Amino acid sequence: MNEQLRVLAVEAARYGAAVCLQQWGEPVAAQTKSAAGDVVTTVDRAAEEAVRAVLLSARPDDGVLGEELPEHIGAGPVQWVVDPLDGTTNYTRRIPYFATSVAARSTADGSWLAGAVCAPALGVLWSAAKNLGAQTDSGSGGNRLPLIMVESSARLLGTGLSYDPSHRRRQVRELGALMTDYTDMRRFGAAAIDLCLVAQGSLDAFVEDDLAIHDWAAGALIAEEAGVRVSRPAGCATVLSALWS
Repeated sequence: MNEQLRVLAVEAARYGAAVCLQQWGEPVAAQTKSAAGDVVTTVDRAAEEAVRAVLLSARPDDGVLGEELPEHIGAGPVQWVVDPLDGTTNYTRRIPYFATSVAARSTADGSWLAGAVCAPALGVLWSAAKNLGAQTDSGSGGNRLPLIMVESSARLLGTGLSYDPSHRRRQVRELGALMTDYTDMRRFGAAAIDLCLVAQGSLDAFVEDDLAIHDWAAGALIAEEAGVRVSRPAGCATVLSALWS
């Protein structure tokens, strides 16, 4: 079943990403959501509608929790968690680091079953199914994750910053301590992509707090299935971390 869910997540992510790519670089209406810098566009909503159409056509009893549209309550065994356009600010500034993220979790025990992240401007799709590993596809066939990297002394940390000014100031103050075991950092502006870059071995770690579930749902599973040690936010803990041991 998990492999079937992965295939469906891939299909849905591709459909959502196609909507994003079709309008990338064109003028779109953007509005501020919770705070300055936290923007949503008409493309976000159109992409989520496309993703939901794929998912509910195949599995009409499942639930769907998305970032932009009201939750679809289902009685089925799976809930889908969707970020139709992760990296909306990048999208509006013509920076190619944006993606559609689709993940499936069990409604019985909350375990993550499958996920896909499609970054159309980069031409890359990452996916995973629980206990079946993770893979990436750049159009010329799939490769298992992690990928083989050049040996070097570089150790790269990925992270992100909150939209809330006071939270952001604290994150900046704590960045020095966070960097202790790393030689440099990268800030791509899309947590789903960051986590997939950890999965393939391009980043050695990703750490961020103040993320919503749709930001990390698929990427965390992909990293985990690649062999990365993942700690998800739970209870009072708000930090998402993905670290190669």
